[in-house]
Amino acid sequence: MISRQFPLRSAPARNFAVLAATAAALILAVCGCSKNSSSEVSASPSDTVVARVNGVDIREGDLALAEEDLGAEVASAPPEAKRDHLISYLADIIMVTQAADKKNIADYPDFKRRLAFLRNKLLMGFELQDEAKAAVSDEAMHQTYEDAVASMRGQEEVHARHILVESEDEAKSVLDQLKAGGDFAALAKEKSKDPGGSDGGDLGYFTKDQMVPEFAEVAFKMYPGQLSNPVKTQFGWHIIKVEDKRTKQAPEFDRVKDQIETFLTRKAQTEFISKLRKSAKIERLDKPAAPAKN
Repeated sequence: MISRQFPLRSAPARNFAVLAATAAALILAVCGCSKNSSSEVSASPSDTVVARVNGVDIREGDLALAEEDLGAEVASAPPEAKRDHLISYLADIIMVTQAADKKNIADYPDFKRRLAFLRNKLLMGFELQDEAKAAVSDEAMHQTYEDAVASMRGQEEVHARHILVESEDEAKSVLDQLKAGGDFAALAKEKSKDPGGSDGGDLGYFTKDQMVPEFAEVAFKMYPGQLSNPVKTQFGWHIIKVEDKRTKQAPEFDRVKDQIETFLTRKAQTEFISKLRKSAKIERLDKPAAPAKN
């Protein structure tokens, strides 16, 4: 691949659903023993009891938590089989928890430490979720969309194909075959070492900043139908064919709505944590104190 990657990641926001479900399932299991319900909190009247294990209720809400916890393991299972598996999974948690309770494992120092850690992570997840809810308003989403559309106005896109080979001599040989009437897509499938070779070397439309500089500089100076001379990049030697040029078209709001929501969520959470870091007193006791600034 020759395109640049700009992943938007925020560590606290990753896999919140999995984290929350896992922590909740573990806390649920600990707190559920010797009670009439597998959950500490009072159940909603609509949260139906679906099974009972040694006097402990399993409710519909518990099944939802278990499904999040198991994730891909039950994702493709038929509904009835999935339900049976979830109930069995929760039943096992309750039974093993009750056995652990008889040994007072909940009093073990290592258990208490891990439980406190999971509780804190779960609280962090819910707090970050609350911060995101406040930031992801309809107004904010549309404003973000408008700002993005404004920034791409007049931006040029190129639709190109390429054939990527190891050496300059190979690239020259491919160019000679193309000039002699060779089919670009067929040669790309045969010669190119890029995974896109199977698609005839088609890169689709891209903007200049999406490609490595050496490739982009050449492609954006070419006209539709033109073949390049061999172009060297960190990936090897390229022969480029420009198919089309156009002004970049902004996608409709509904097509990018989910991406905007994800962006605003991560932005709000990252900014919230950065703000907390600035006001927090974080002491490193495993390192010598930094010298005071004059």
